[in-house]
Amino acid sequence: MKIALLGYGKMGKVIERIALERGHEIVLRKDHGSSFNGLENADVAIDFSVPDSAVANISECLNNDIPVISGTTGWLANYPKMVELCEEKKGSFIYGSNFSLGVNVFFELNEYLAKMMANLKQYKVSMEEIHHTQKLDAPSGTAITLAEGVIKHTDYANWTLETPISNEIHIEAKRIENVPGTHSIFYDSEVDQIEIKHTAHSREGFALGAVIAAEWLIGKKGVFTMKDVLFNGSKL
Repeated sequence: MKIALLGYGKMGKVIERIALERGHEIVLRKDHGSSFNGLENADVAIDFSVPDSAVANISECLNNDIPVISGTTGWLANYPKMVELCEEKKGSFIYGSNFSLGVNVFFELNEYLAKMMANLKQYKVSMEEIHHTQKLDAPSGTAITLAEGVIKHTDYANWTLETPISNEIHIEAKRIENVPGTHSIFYDSEVDQIEIKHTAHSREGFALGAVIAAEWLIGKKGVFTMKDVLFNGSKL
């Protein structure tokens, strides 16, 4: 499989190493501001760039019939436009706030717990996410996905970084040097606390998941998620 890397920072380099280990070829390493020369030779593109570049990168791929995986966060106000473009071009697109296989299992666990806790009104939900100081957006896309998973099954209506009102989930976003990503969900009552937590030890898990998603997307048309990848026959 021939892969175009859109974004060649720390994540891009880890993705490259894992892709090569799995027998793939890199045909484009695109930094911010460089050209798309070589994209036409790709079977699939993987975008781990920056929020300001994501829409242009994804659009370029969809307009040129290149399946594209995006793990860039902080641009989701434009996500519906990318879905519309993918459908218009009959393209192939996966966006994930986090491509780690473990985190995607954690997403499912989070929703399952939210369903169990929905009628236990004495418990109040809060979240904490910790990332490295180079992360540009806060809260993380992963934290937003987790909050949306709770909101989907409970009476909560929104999340906030500020002091929450009764139907809001407070997310505390911390930035600490050299932390790949830690996410915790707390259910607090007067008598006890329930906590679930995912801790990433390195960038390896994110990169492996992205490459697996790229392998899975080949030959498919439509807009997909990591849930499709995990539970529809991926070679993990």
